[in-house]
Amino acid sequence: MVTRVPETVRPALPEDHGPLAEVLARAFFDDPVTSWFYPDAAKRMRHARRFFEIRLRQLAVHGLIYTTPERSGAALWAPPGQWRESLRQSLMQLPMLPVLLPRIVRMTQAVREIERHHPVRPHYYLSVIGTDPEQQGGGVGSALLAPVLLRCDETQTAAYLESSKESNLSFYARHGFAVTECIELPEGPPLWLMWREPPGRRRGHPEGSRSGP
Repeated sequence: MVTRVPETVRPALPEDHGPLAEVLARAFFDDPVTSWFYPDAAKRMRHARRFFEIRLRQLAVHGLIYTTPERSGAALWAPPGQWRESLRQSLMQLPMLPVLLPRIVRMTQAVREIERHHPVRPHYYLSVIGTDPEQQGGGVGSALLAPVLLRCDETQTAAYLESSKESNLSFYARHGFAVTECIELPEGPPLWLMWREPPGRRRGHPEGSRSGP
């Protein structure tokens, strides 16, 4: 369980967005969902970098993006009640439309399926976390999680994420997350839904968590 925030972690600044988008694109290059969204490997880095640039701008308003002095990774969070994209945030995705258009139907279905399973109980939402492939396994990911998980513990607030890699489940479990469900995206890869109760609360699937039937 996280007990303190490492001194090597700091809030991200606007000038970090470009370098962090590059790092996240490298980190997610072989990710099953990223590969499903951008199947052309020759263009995937460029498309993923653009996507993460937009995602960084979308979430920057919450002040919950963390990185390291070396910009070796990033964690992007949304606070309780703010996980769903606003109209303004959705409009930021318009430059990606030509890239996504050939698969827009199944992608829209996928987003709806993910949103349908999103918990309604108050929680901090870990939208993205990624570490430069050359730095993975060195504790950067744990350090990036620390600021918000500490806030969760101090305020007795839950946390939630979706993991697209089964190999990452043990990492999240070490930080108190537990799998509540595994869903299959339409014609796509599986996603593991993970929930973290703060200390002192019973772990498990959050009651009344789904926003749909």
